[in-house]
Amino acid sequence: MSEKNLQQNKMGVLPVNRLLISMALPMMLSMLVQACYNIVDSIFVSRLGEQALTAVSLAFPMQSVMISVGTGTGVGINAMLSKCLGEGDRKRANMAACNGVFLHLCAMVLFMVVGLTAVGPFYASQVANEPEIMAYGVDYLRVICLFCQGMYLQFVFERLLQATGNTRASMVCQMTGAVVNIILDPLFIFGIGPFPRLEVMGAAVATVIGQFIGAAVGIALNQRRNKEISVTFRGIFRPHWKTIKRIYTVGVPSVIMASIGSVMTYGMNRILVTFTPTATAVFGVYFKLQSFFFMPVFGMNNAVVPIMAYNYGAKKRSRMIATIKLTVLYACCFMLAGILVMHLFPRQLFSLFEASEEMIAIGIPALKTISYSFVFAGFCMSCGTVFQGLGNGVYSMINSIIRQLLVLLPAAWLLAQTGRLDAVWWSFPISEIASLIVSVILLRRIWRDIISKVPDDN
Repeated sequence: MSEKNLQQNKMGVLPVNRLLISMALPMMLSMLVQACYNIVDSIFVSRLGEQALTAVSLAFPMQSVMISVGTGTGVGINAMLSKCLGEGDRKRANMAACNGVFLHLCAMVLFMVVGLTAVGPFYASQVANEPEIMAYGVDYLRVICLFCQGMYLQFVFERLLQATGNTRASMVCQMTGAVVNIILDPLFIFGIGPFPRLEVMGAAVATVIGQFIGAAVGIALNQRRNKEISVTFRGIFRPHWKTIKRIYTVGVPSVIMASIGSVMTYGMNRILVTFTPTATAVFGVYFKLQSFFFMPVFGMNNAVVPIMAYNYGAKKRSRMIATIKLTVLYACCFMLAGILVMHLFPRQLFSLFEASEEMIAIGIPALKTISYSFVFAGFCMSCGTVFQGLGNGVYSMINSIIRQLLVLLPAAWLLAQTGRLDAVWWSFPISEIASLIVSVILLRRIWRDIISKVPDDN
């Protein structure tokens, strides 16, 4: 096979382990950079005081919803576009790409409206009696929402690169935005040199500038490097409702699944703040720290979706099975490393955030207890990605609803009734064990209904 054909069809011909590593490593690296940005951003904000760190932590549910809409829609685009390419249908692939850009533009408009109308009430529902935290938070989140254009454009053009197996270019796009963000953070937060001192708002300004630059790089790379699909201005603004329906068959469950995490975080913040606002800051720091292990797994899973979808479309069962096994293995290994770090270095991790003794006293048992759930979470995330790659995002959604709404929040509330904050953290391992059971059941159904019916290509 010529080098050109190998490149065009690598998702169907390269050895699966080599393919997964070659596609996943750039995305995992870019996700690691993004995780580092999340941690560094919080470290800089923590220098302003615990109130500032709490304000940014409380913004997470709303930011997570925004990200969920972008990434969930992107999953639908990836699944449809890769399947069309696997089937050799370039016309439908181009239509999926153009409609994907249109859907992200709609999301952009929606959250600009949210920025104008809902940010104040959102914070008031959590910390109305903490005016300093609320003022910091409103300043931060309003900028994030009003200038979300760069984020959504970066999302969609990254996904178009990923869907065609061009993960190195996608990595360049994401890493560029994250590195710019890290550089600008201290300049705008503390007012270094000619930059104004904007404090918490400065973190938001650095974020949106990084997103705009990442979007510009993504657009340029798609124009120059992505030859398998064509995105035209005319195609973007001529929505094809049948294509949109197919995208959201996978995309809507993915959006809901990711947004459920926002509901969970909001609910946990409401439970934790009844003990002390410091507990919500601890929870926010935990999310930043765990991203160092979860984000690379998400990056790998972003590579798995097009691989599964392509080989499903190309009817190559053995490659699908090999992809599932390797995905679970690598995800669980990453999560095991997370457990070790959380248990061996909890005090050192919190010291990065100028943590008070109260925060450290709350945070050490929190990190150790929650981390027991990591390996279970790695397996469940891998299963969810398999479901999405095979066009069944509903299974992933069901699993998330059971884990985060029907198990985790009720368990956290019940444990909070003991009056012991340390007990609340056990709701995470409890919920992940429930998720493990559901994931196994759903994976068996996927095997019976889809995978077993794909021709054996051995």
